[in-house]
Amino acid sequence: MDDIFLNSNERIDDLNLDNLKIIQKVGGYGFTSDSVLLVNFVKTKHKDFCVEIGTGCGIISILVNYKEKPNKIMAFEIQCDQSELAKRNVKLCKMEEKIEIINDKIQNWNKYLKNGEVDVVFVNPPYFKYDEKVCGATEEKIISRFDKELPLNDMFFAISKMLKFGGKLYFVNASSRLFDCFCTMKTYGITPKRIYFVHPNKSKNSSVFLCEATLGGKDSLQILTPLFTNDLDGDYIETIQKLYKKRR
Repeated sequence: MDDIFLNSNERIDDLNLDNLKIIQKVGGYGFTSDSVLLVNFVKTKHKDFCVEIGTGCGIISILVNYKEKPNKIMAFEIQCDQSELAKRNVKLCKMEEKIEIINDKIQNWNKYLKNGEVDVVFVNPPYFKYDEKVCGATEEKIISRFDKELPLNDMFFAISKMLKFGGKLYFVNASSRLFDCFCTMKTYGITPKRIYFVHPNKSKNSSVFLCEATLGGKDSLQILTPLFTNDLDGDYIETIQKLYKKRR
């Protein structure tokens, strides 16, 4: 801990997982329950080379590395301050040999990767379409929440180029964007294979969905049993500890 510095607007949070900790900005755009759901959904093999798009503070790559233990993760982050934070978190978790943080936009993927080099991609992208009328939010929150820097077309094109044929994609998005996602994926030969709808509770419509897809896969879609995150009183049904649980 002695060589990890904290800025005045940061704190260290304990993940309650084998002493893993991460640095987060106080009042900044931190990781959400959707990140935890995605981590729980991602499956890799020990030999896999993985890419994360938009790593933020690095939490998803850190937890995937902890839980799945792939061979290597390359995590892209366009925002300089967030990428520096992710690098410090990787160092704090002693995962420098397993996770590489790249401060660049995914549109420049071919500066770092060869065509068809990647086994698994995972991404928690900005959910909402960008409108220049968006106001009242910091640039950090705009980039994190709106697709200003990461339109679906750019994202799925890059994924289709970097993945091996038969490679896997795992992502989460707002349920309202499902049609847009599937149409764009089809353009680039990415086939949805499993979809998992998440509802705030049993009386509300799905808010987000998780999807496993394959590059070049045959048309065959499995709809999984939906997840209701809260009961009608607003209490969590599934705990963070259960979702974090290490597989291996």
